[in-house]
Amino acid sequence: MLEFLNKNKWRALFMLVLSTVIFLAIQHALTPKKTLAILQPDQFDPTLVDDSMLFVKKYHKVAPFKLINQNGDTITEENYKNKIYVADFFFTTCPTICPTMTKNMTVLQEEFKDDEEVVFLSHSVTPEYDTPAILKAYAIEKGVLDYKWNLVTGEKEQIYNLARKSYLAVKDAPYGGKYDMVHTENFLLVDKEGRLRSRSYDGTKMEEIEALIEDIYILKASYEE
Repeated sequence: MLEFLNKNKWRALFMLVLSTVIFLAIQHALTPKKTLAILQPDQFDPTLVDDSMLFVKKYHKVAPFKLINQNGDTITEENYKNKIYVADFFFTTCPTICPTMTKNMTVLQEEFKDDEEVVFLSHSVTPEYDTPAILKAYAIEKGVLDYKWNLVTGEKEQIYNLARKSYLAVKDAPYGGKYDMVHTENFLLVDKEGRLRSRSYDGTKMEEIEALIEDIYILKASYEE
């Protein structure tokens, strides 16, 4: 028996390796590939959605926009054409969740700083205060890379409409003016077609940031198929 094993050990080893390769190939073929859902307004918390959008169930995309960034440059949807991006809403004087959200956005920025395909967009919900100069000072303080991440201000009505009709990420302020809003901690993942993907991510939690990073890579891979 020992002599037989010695004579056939290479054949046995070959069969073992071949069997392992075949097993792994079958397992890979049978494992469903993860895909990211395309989100519609009717899938969001209704308090975050404008009444006009509550029952939209298909074809939802981010509307065209024209805003001003921290460098005084005009930023439109064309700047995000053929890009994957993460969007959120904040304000520079926010003492609660914004500092953590901004810190965690810099984690995303660091992960994708050399990836031209992935960029970021943060909208001020107090544009009357957050001028380009204020945003620039904030950007410098927080380590924002201008080529990756736009902090934007503009007409309050437009930002309100983007927040509640496109990104579905703010609530109406219980008190205040017509376009006053209460932003959330939500980060939104937007694909190259301007569609919201997967789900909202809690920008204050590191485990959510890690999940978002994973989903960005999944979305990137979907464009390579």
